[in-house]
Amino acid sequence: MRTLVLDQGYQPHRIISWQRAVCMIFDGKVEVVEEYDEDIRSVTICIKMPAVVRLLRTIIGRKRAIKFSRINVAMRDDFKCQYCGVRHRLRGLTYDHVVPKSQGGKTNWENIVMACYGCNEKKSNRAPHQAGLRLRRRPIKPKWLPIVAFHVDPASSIPEAWANWVYWHGRLESDP
Repeated sequence: MRTLVLDQGYQPHRIISWQRAVCMIFDGKVEVVEEYDEDIRSVTICIKMPAVVRLLRTIIGRKRAIKFSRINVAMRDDFKCQYCGVRHRLRGLTYDHVVPKSQGGKTNWENIVMACYGCNEKKSNRAPHQAGLRLRRRPIKPKWLPIVAFHVDPASSIPEAWANWVYWHGRLESDP
């Protein structure tokens, strides 16, 4: 089970384990907004498992590097193939090395873009110009990313306790 964390303004912030949420409750960092039906029992206490919690303090913007990860690259590229420009779900996109690794390309913010499988196959082990493709945007290391970008697949299930929070504040993608 996972727990949805809201910021002070009730906006989705992140998803954490229920164990981490319980620690945050006892540390006085969050308040419980929604609970699951399951109980958490110890020798001395019994509480409901937290489904949604809200931070009690304001999130202060930290000047730290943005982690290089598949989801962060997809967010930077707005979930669009950087060759054809078509938006996809995350599972419809793959990493693409603009300068292929075989030609000395590195796996970093400045050389990785998201590409649909068709464009990635067309590009193959070549630079975009060698494959007759053009990049929509030059890949750069972002200075910031949205605090949260929820892309909910209607076919997948999210906990019912999250529905009011994710649907009101998140962006749903549906089949065309």
